[in-house]
Amino acid sequence: MEKVLTPRTLLLTTLAMLAFAGNSLLCRLALKTTQIDAVTFTSVRLLSGALMLWMLLRIRSRSAPMAGNLASAAALFVYAAAFSYAYLHLDAGAGALLLFGAVQLSMLLVGFARGERANLQQGFGFVLALTGVIALMLPGASAPPLVGGGLMLLAGVAWGAYSLLGRGVKDPLAASAGNFLRAIPFAVMLTLIFLQRLEWDTPGLIYALLSGALTSGVGYFIWYSALPGLSAFQAASVQLSVPILAALAGALMLSESISVRLVIASVAVLGGIALVLRAKTRSR
Repeated sequence: MEKVLTPRTLLLTTLAMLAFAGNSLLCRLALKTTQIDAVTFTSVRLLSGALMLWMLLRIRSRSAPMAGNLASAAALFVYAAAFSYAYLHLDAGAGALLLFGAVQLSMLLVGFARGERANLQQGFGFVLALTGVIALMLPGASAPPLVGGGLMLLAGVAWGAYSLLGRGVKDPLAASAGNFLRAIPFAVMLTLIFLQRLEWDTPGLIYALLSGALTSGVGYFIWYSALPGLSAFQAASVQLSVPILAALAGALMLSESISVRLVIASVAVLGGIALVLRAKTRSR
């Protein structure tokens, strides 16, 4: 069965991508310009996201139960923790490109296993976008650090799992709230392990709160709302628009450089996404 993007799905997807780019910027901004550490940022982010989603759920209906599941919560936590630690070593644009490159690959492999098939145009678009990500990781003066890059790839796989688990949810708000709530015990354990090393200041906490409540909590609810209208192939590919948004924002707000390698990789990624989204997806 072919799946075509509707205006509603396109709008929700665009808003979600802006939120994802905002997450990259806020995390990098906090870890680069404030005293907050990665563990505190992750924990505050998950806690504030859970609180925001719980409030939205209560506003909608005082008796509405939370949904979600432990597998999604675990994937959310792994993503959030690896994401924060990776941004200790990466610029906003390079980190986002690695993150969503891993997201794309993991989601497409699962989609293929479930019977989704790409046509020739989509296949070429995927190869083009993936080539851009690989080009960024090749050894060289502007290649990202190995540890930071590896952590961001792990974050990408975890986010891919979180996205795939959310494609069939009936109530995106209830599912998002439940997932964030279930992720809090993981964050508490991580905090206790690194209790003696925690650091924070007011600006860092503000960035973490904004990341959790708005670009994560609200952003992930919007993403879960968009997912039913996307195939795994489309959902994976569209997220590769985030690195370009993050790189531009990082250059404007954090004075981070945009290398020739990043520009070439971004052009390949955006071109590949355009080809994927202009085509229809079919299933066996």
